[in-house]
Parts: sequence; structure tokens; C-alpha cells
Amino acid sequence: MKKLRTYSWLIIAVTMILLIFTAGCGGAGNAALPESKATSAVASGAPLTVKVLDVGQGDAILIRTKEQVALIDTGDVPARDKLVSMLKSQGISTIDKLIITHPHADHIGGAAVVFENFTVKQVYDSGQKTTSNLYKQYLTQIQRKKIPFAVVSAGEMIDLGSSTVLKVLAPEQPFIGGSEPDLNNNSIVAKLVYGNFSMMLTGDAERESEERMLKKGAAALTSTVLKSGHHGSKTSSSLPFLQAVSPEAALISLGANNDYHHPHPSTLKKYNEKKIKVYRTDIEGTLTVTTDGKTYAITKER
Repeated sequence: MKKLRTYSWLIIAVTMILLIFTAGCGGAGNAALPESKATSAVASGAPLTVKVLDVGQGDAILIRTKEQVALIDTGDVPARDKLVSMLKSQGISTIDKLIITHPHADHIGGAAVVFENFTVKQVYDSGQKTTSNLYKQYLTQIQRKKIPFAVVSAGEMIDLGSSTVLKVLAPEQPFIGGSEPDLNNNSIVAKLVYGNFSMMLTGDAERESEERMLKKGAAALTSTVLKSGHHGSKTSSSLPFLQAVSPEAALISLGANNDYHHPHPSTLKKYNEKKIKVYRTDIEGTLTVTTDGKTYAITKER
């Protein structure tokens, strides 16, 4: 009996040690790790990298999976040379998918040099037209180079390979604004999804577009990270939209000391009240998101 009792206590002790060890190893789940730890966990050979490029007052977002390179918007004309330099510094010679959210200069301004310096395999845009010379030049180059072109709308998906997709949430017909469409509010809005990670890419969508997406289904909007709509303008990031997206972080692409008062204090206040961590290209340079589909990291250029 004495030996049996000794073995019983030994079994209980070993079991307790195993339980403590297991608890210590299993708590990470899918939550974002603290920034320094998350960086070491996913930065090396991460299957998905998203760079919100510092192109001043404009948008240019580089997405890289193990199979494809995608570029969403191309910044404005003054940032053309910088855009080419940044892309080449990443070793990029081919862009599998170029997505133009809407034809404003600060989103389409670098398209000409992208076509000149890189092989572009496919172009997508919102189908909105404008009379600007930049837009005409953009169409002319697509036609001259015979690049496959498609208009996308809500409900479609763009496959980026490696189990990564862009779920298009906007725009949809009829365009907001009727016969004279509102270019911002008819921006392509897409949710980038890889594993348990997601990023809401909003173009310059404003309140009207956000309301339309909410009516179609708020649950579809939930995302880990938000690319702030319209450079942090007060006309975007409405409270109902933020509540639906419920991001942990917001990345704002904008130029230093811009004339538009971006990001607007009221927008920053909403982010702060909802405990959304803010990153800004005007202060921190290019912002890089790396993820393995479970954890993610956001690193700053400066």
C-alpha cells in the first residue's frame, strides 16, 4: 500500500507539471503579438506582406504573396520617381495586378511610370470615367500595351494566389451620385483576406459608400486592420462603419502638412476612443504589415 501511494503522488505531480507547461505554450491563439515579438515571429519569409507606401498625399499600396505582386493605386504625379524607386528597391519587375480604386490624380498619377517601368499583367478599376488628361493617358497606355482590363464591383473576388483573396465590397451599380458619379464614394473597397488576418482597403470611400456597405451586411466588414478612408478625412470613418470593421489598427496614407487638413482631428478622436492604434505615413514613412495568417506585425520606416 505504501508503494502504491508513492506512485499516485508521483503521477499527480507529473500531471500538474504538464498542465502548467501546456498552459504556458497555448495562449497565443490568433491575437496580434506585441510589436517586437510579432515582428520576429512573422517578418522572416511571411507569406503575405502589405506596404502602405510613403508617396506623400496619395495612395499606393503594395501587396505581395508568395505567388503574386499587386499594386493598389499609384500615388500622385509628384511622387512618380519615388514610386518607381521604391518598387525597384523591392526587386519588382512585374506587377501581376494593378488596381485603381478611382481616377483621381492622387491615386492614378503614377500609372504612366508604372506602365513604362514594369510589366503589368492585369488592370482592374471601378469603371468610373473622367475627362482628365491623366485618365486619358492611363487608358491609352492600357490599350497600346494590350494589357487585360476589367471593371470590378461589389461581390467579386480577386485571387492573389497563396490562399489570399481580395473580396470586393464596393462600388456597385447604380453609382452613388447618379449621372455625375461621386468619384470618391464609388472607389473600389476591398477586404484582403489571408487565413485569420484581414485588412480593409478603402480607397477614398466616404460616408455614403460606408452606409451602402453597412446595409448589405455589417458582419462582412470586420477586419484586423483598416487602411483609413480618404487619407483620414472627416468625411470617412463614420462611427457605424468603424464599429462594424472593428480594427485593431488604422494606417493613414497622407502627405506632411497637406492642404486638406488630413487626418482630421475628429477622425483621430474616433480612433482614439475606440482604442484603434494609428500609424501615419507622413510621420512614420512606409508602413509594412507582415502576417502568417495567424499573427501579424506592423513596422514603420522611421
